[in-house]
Amino acid sequence: MKLYVSVDMEGITGLPDQSYVDADKHNYERARKIMTDETNHVIEAAFASGCEDILINDSHSKMNNILIDQLHPEAQLITGEVKPLSMMQGLDKTYAGAMFVGYHARAGQFGVMSHAMVHAVRNFYINDHVIGEMGFNAYVAGYFGVPVLFVAGDDQAAKEAEELIPNITTAAVKETISRSAVKSLTPKKAGELITEKVKQAVANRHHVKPLIPPEQPKLKIEFNNHGQAEWANLMPGTEIEPGTTIVSYQAKDILEAYQAMLVMTELAMDTTFS
Repeated sequence: MKLYVSVDMEGITGLPDQSYVDADKHNYERARKIMTDETNHVIEAAFASGCEDILINDSHSKMNNILIDQLHPEAQLITGEVKPLSMMQGLDKTYAGAMFVGYHARAGQFGVMSHAMVHAVRNFYINDHVIGEMGFNAYVAGYFGVPVLFVAGDDQAAKEAEELIPNITTAAVKETISRSAVKSLTPKKAGELITEKVKQAVANRHHVKPLIPPEQPKLKIEFNNHGQAEWANLMPGTEIEPGTTIVSYQAKDILEAYQAMLVMTELAMDTTFS
């Protein structure tokens, strides 16, 4: 049985603010170690539950955060950028399930370091249905027929996952106080919780269905200011909705929508004055 694990950073145990998730900040190296250890708890529990092939995809920022020399030796790691499917790189229909670790709530919501891919984004929409990174990534997994079995992160990420995917298993490793403050389990206790919940998720896998994306979806991205929308609109096939900061793109499938999102958000970040 093959298992796919996408690992973000904002939802990792004990991390409250940007000083832990930005490579230029003083707490980053500490956070990398906690992130790697947390990933190892998932891997060990999955192997103990009968998984035989586990692929880890580093999914935060430059996507080179996990310490490979400290990673479980039997797992494989995708690290670095540029990746055509970003946070979902390497996934295909051969996987029995996917797990999201270190995830956070969508932009504009209560939750530690809540956002959607980049801070230029206010909302993502697929056919006028608002989603975050988690929902978009779950749709990509659904395209391949792969169910998302487990999400670990702060309490608001867990809540979002449970609303999105029936019967999913979650592990809330920290409780949101504000966007930059948390009440957290210690890494040891979080590891025990994650181990228990991953085993539960694998055992429960037949009760979770893939989140099937709509055919020919229309992607809309609402940006924080018009300059960001103007940059995103440089991508061929996009339109700015008059009087708004929303840029739309008609995609042939969810993978094209996902790649369009990646291009549009990268362009938007070239806005020099916000």
